[in-house]
Amino acid sequence: MEQVDQAVAKLQLLEEMPVEVSFLETVKGRLIQNGIDRLEALGVTDLLVIPLFVSSGSTHVDEISYALGVKAAPDKETDLEPFRLKARVHFGSPLDDGEDVARMVWDKVRPLSVDPAREVILLVGHGSAHNGFLQRWEQGISSLARTVQNVSGIITDHALLNPEGVHDKAAYWNQERGHDVIVAPLFLSSGYFTSHMIPKRLQGLDYRYLGDPLLPHPLLTSWMDRQIRELMQNMQKQARIDNK
Repeated sequence: MEQVDQAVAKLQLLEEMPVEVSFLETVKGRLIQNGIDRLEALGVTDLLVIPLFVSSGSTHVDEISYALGVKAAPDKETDLEPFRLKARVHFGSPLDDGEDVARMVWDKVRPLSVDPAREVILLVGHGSAHNGFLQRWEQGISSLARTVQNVSGIITDHALLNPEGVHDKAAYWNQERGHDVIVAPLFLSSGYFTSHMIPKRLQGLDYRYLGDPLLPHPLLTSWMDRQIRELMQNMQKQARIDNK
């Protein structure tokens, strides 16, 4: 939470543009409905929403977009009730891929690289057991792997915790192909998955791993700045169309 607040504090926003950092659950007083209420109390009529999630395959992205009225129904059943809001919602995209995200990944694992010609970077993401969501995870992480490879100059592959593919993929590159495996966790913050689950899935294998998540990193602010500019441009374009 603190690292997200710090990244948002550095945004290049217009002085008159208020901002709220809200969370889906557990953070009392800073839930999404709290953020909506505070912004609408200031007279906000348009909400630029940036879903700060690693992948479009997250079920949370789906349920939040539904609860905000961006889509008529969720792709997966949810207990999340529609939010109370009057403002128009302009919904952005999760991190997924792109050069900013690839550079964040590379910066986190760069200290582990010794001999790039003999190494492979293995991106490890959460994944999903749900049809449709798994495909979005695969699409995003495979695209990101290609961009990380372009940025780092090191062969880059990917695997998901769900469904399990991490052990087999790491074993393939290390034992069959003879590469040193550098594991890059595709998570925003440290926690159970980075400290426990990933090492457990790799038990018995040779690999290099720091366990550092994407945050903190200055490029997250750059990524959010770009999202805001794109949302504003689209909003202004739509306003011109509506006024014709």
